[in-house]
Amino acid sequence: MKLDDVVPLGRSFDEYRLMFQLSETDLDKNIIGVADGPACVNAELTELGKNYVSMDPVYIFSADDIEQKFYQVIDGIMSQVEAGSDNWVWNYHKTVQDLKNTRMNTVKKFIADLEKGLQEGRYVSGELPTLNFSDKQFDLALCSHFLFLYSDFFSCEFHLNSILEMLRVADEVRIFPLLTLEGKQSDFVLPVIEQLEKLGYSVAIKQVAYEFQKGGNEMVQVGKV
Repeated sequence: MKLDDVVPLGRSFDEYRLMFQLSETDLDKNIIGVADGPACVNAELTELGKNYVSMDPVYIFSADDIEQKFYQVIDGIMSQVEAGSDNWVWNYHKTVQDLKNTRMNTVKKFIADLEKGLQEGRYVSGELPTLNFSDKQFDLALCSHFLFLYSDFFSCEFHLNSILEMLRVADEVRIFPLLTLEGKQSDFVLPVIEQLEKLGYSVAIKQVAYEFQKGGNEMVQVGKV
């Protein structure tokens, strides 16, 4: 996959549940999704009565602008996926059209929830490596398809500072996937883990039940020792 910028694609609650090994106990925690983009996990968990906040710089834009940007990029991304179909695991998403339908349904649910969610403070505009939240305001911070995936766009220092900032506002951090857009493990994974362990954090790489990029079935979990 070749991209010129971070793209506005979002995932569903079911994908988050699998990517981050979210248990029923986890879902009862106070959760923040960092760099959620147009994910519908917030809308779906709110319907279930859970506490979830999404943060992303894209929330400064209107719902119409976000939706327009999504439809500007979706066909090009699907064309790349189809051209490199052997690089993907077709278990959760069965076909390219199935993947596209999932992404369109996700953004539709997000758009329908955005205005209400902004009013309720569930969607907050902001970006790493600085989070405008209080220390330990959350129990769990999730970061889907941003850190490590866009390693060509952001430095190792940016990754480390971003994770430390998430650890400032939450007791635990989970990041998925550990692969870059090229489908290889990010060169930053091991150096970042080494630095986090030196700082006294407990770090574990865990295999999860979600895999779309081949080999992309691992998350990193960071917390207190």
